[in-house]
Amino acid sequence: MQRLLIVGSGDVARRAAPWLSQHFRVFALLRRPDEAEDWRQLGVTPVLGDLDRRESLGRLAGLADRVLHLAPPPREGSRDTRTRHLLAALGRGQSLPWGLVYVSTTGVYGHCEDALIDETRPCRPASSRARRRVDAEQTLRRWSRLNGRDLVILRAPGIYAAERLPLERLRAGTPALLQAEDVFSNHIHADDLARACCRALFHRGGGRSFNVVDDSQLKMGEYFDLVADHFQLPRPPRLSRAALAEQLTPMQQSFMAESRRIANGRLKTELGLRLAYPTVAHTLAGLPPV
Repeated sequence: MQRLLIVGSGDVARRAAPWLSQHFRVFALLRRPDEAEDWRQLGVTPVLGDLDRRESLGRLAGLADRVLHLAPPPREGSRDTRTRHLLAALGRGQSLPWGLVYVSTTGVYGHCEDALIDETRPCRPASSRARRRVDAEQTLRRWSRLNGRDLVILRAPGIYAAERLPLERLRAGTPALLQAEDVFSNHIHADDLARACCRALFHRGGGRSFNVVDDSQLKMGEYFDLVADHFQLPRPPRLSRAALAEQLTPMQQSFMAESRRIANGRLKTELGLRLAYPTVAHTLAGLPPV
C-alpha cells in the first residue's frame, strides 16, 4: 500500500481522511500533540512537526509516496516559506514522493471584473495573500520539473459547508456592497473539495491546475441574501464601497475588491469530478431552516 502524507490537517483533510485511509497508509503532519488521538481514530498516523520550524521536519524525508499539501502560506511576507520548508524536508532523489497535490486559491487570478475565466487565465494576484499563493505554485512547479515528479494544483475559492456559513456575520448585521457595486464570488462545498483532492492524487499532472468551484454564479451580496433567507435572518444592509471602508476590516474589504466568475469545465471533464453540491442553493435546500 502506498504511503500518503497530509500537510495542513484541517477540516478538508479530515473530510478526506476516511476515504484516504482505505487506499493509502496515511500520515498527517500535526503541530499540536493534543490532536494526535483524533487523527488516530480516523486511521491516520500522526507526525509532529511545524512548517514554520524547518528543524522539526526531519521525519518527513522518504516518508511518503504522495503528498496532499493543504497548508496555507504564512500571514506575512511575499514568499511561502512553509512550502519551501516542506520541499526541503521531503528529501532528494529517490526518497522524494512521486506526486504532490497542492490546494491553492482562485485569488491568484486577481480582479477579473465580470469575465468568465478558466485555468488559462494568467495569474495577476492583487493582494499579498494571493501573491504568497502564486509563489507557492511557482516553487512547486520548479520542484516538479527539476525532479520529474507529478504535481496537481487545485485552485479553490470560498469553502463552505453546513457548519461553515456566514450566520454570525448575518446576525451581526455586517453590511454588503450595493448591488450596482457588488462583485462575483465563487464557492465550493468542503466535501466536494475533499473529493477533488482524493481524485487529484491519482491524476498524472505535470503542474496541471484545476479550478475547484461549483456551478453557482453568485455575486457576494446574493450569497449572503440566499443564506439569510433560508435561515430566516435579516438580509445584510447594502452600502457603497466608500461607506463600507469605514465599517469593515482591511481583510473584509480585500474580499470585496476583486470580482471573478470562474469556469469549472476542466474539473468535470479532465479530473472527472461530479459535484455532490452543485450550487449553494442546492445545498441550502437540503438544510433545515433553523
